[in-house]
Amino acid sequence: MKAVICRSPGNLVVEDRPAPGTPPPGWALVAVSHVGICGTDYHIFEGKHPFLAYPRIMGHEVSGTVIEAGEGVDLALGDPVIINPYLACGKCIACRQGKPNCCVRIEVLGVHRDGAMCERILVPAQNLYPANGLSLADAAAVEFLAIGAHAVRRSLTDPGAHTLVIGAGPIGLGTALFARIGGLDVTLLDMSAERLGFAASELGFATLDGSRQSATDLVKEATGGEGFDVIFDATGNTQSVRSAFAHVAHGGTLVLVSVVKDDIIFSDPEFHKREMTLIGSRNALRADFDHVAASIRNGAVPLAKLVTHRTTLLDTPRDLARWAHEKSGLIKAVIQVG
Repeated sequence: MKAVICRSPGNLVVEDRPAPGTPPPGWALVAVSHVGICGTDYHIFEGKHPFLAYPRIMGHEVSGTVIEAGEGVDLALGDPVIINPYLACGKCIACRQGKPNCCVRIEVLGVHRDGAMCERILVPAQNLYPANGLSLADAAAVEFLAIGAHAVRRSLTDPGAHTLVIGAGPIGLGTALFARIGGLDVTLLDMSAERLGFAASELGFATLDGSRQSATDLVKEATGGEGFDVIFDATGNTQSVRSAFAHVAHGGTLVLVSVVKDDIIFSDPEFHKREMTLIGSRNALRADFDHVAASIRNGAVPLAKLVTHRTTLLDTPRDLARWAHEKSGLIKAVIQVG
C-alpha cells in the first residue's frame, strides 16, 4: 500500500509499505478515506514533538470503510466509520473508571504508533464509530472537533455563562463552536487579526484582538472588570496559560484544553480568593464523538468553512511541508486517501 512516511524531521515521502494482514479477534481492517492534518502532524514534521520515534506514519483524524472484520467484531463490510485514535489498555485506573481518553498507557495513532496517512489500517473495533449520515470527508473532522466538545462538557458550565476561548486555531474554534452549541455566551481572544476576522465574519463570534491591546485590559473592558465565568485556553502557549488565571471571574473556571511542556506558575492567593476551578481536558470520549457527529448532521457545525485546504495522499509531502510555514488562510487541511 502507499503510505506517507516522516522518516526524520523535515523528511516526508510517499513509500510502498506492506499492507496490514488479516485483523486479529476484536480488530478490523479499514480502508482509509480521509485524514485531517493536525497541529501535532506539523510538529512531528518539524521535529518539535518531544516523545516521538522516527520514522512515523502520521495521521489521527480519520474516516474510512470496514473491509475486513476479525473474530467477534460486529461490523459489516462496507460500513463507514469514524476512527477514535486513542488506543487504551482497558485495565489501568483511568480505563476502569471509564476514562480511556487519559489511559495510563495510551497509544495515539500517528504519534505513539503508526497512523492513517496510508491506504489501510488495523484498528480495534471498539475504536470504530458509525459514520451514518455523514460523508466520509465530514467524518474525518469529528476527532478534532471532539477535543473542544470534550473540554466544554468537562467545564460543567451552565448555559448563558460569559465565556472566553483563548486561541483561534482549529481546536480553539472547535471549542468555541461547541461552547456556543451548549448555550454559552462566547468571545474569542487571539493575537492574529486574520484568524479573528475569520471567527467574526464566517462564524459570527465576538472577538478580542490581543495584538492591539493587552489581554488584561481587553478582558477588563469586555467584562466590566469582573472577568469571564469560564475560560478555555487552547493556545499551547505557556505565557497565555499563566496569564489566563487572572482573567477568570470570582467563582469561575479555567479549562486547559492545550498542553505545554513547562511548569505552570500562578498566584495561590489569587486562585483561592476566586474559589476558582481548574480543569485539565485531554482527548475525548465516545460521548463527545457522538455529540460532534450529531451536531454536524443537524447543521450546527459549518464544516464547509472550517476545511479550507485539501490534498491527496501522493501530494501530501509537498503540501504538508508548505502548510507548515504558509499559515495564511489555513484553518483545517484534509487529505483524500480513498
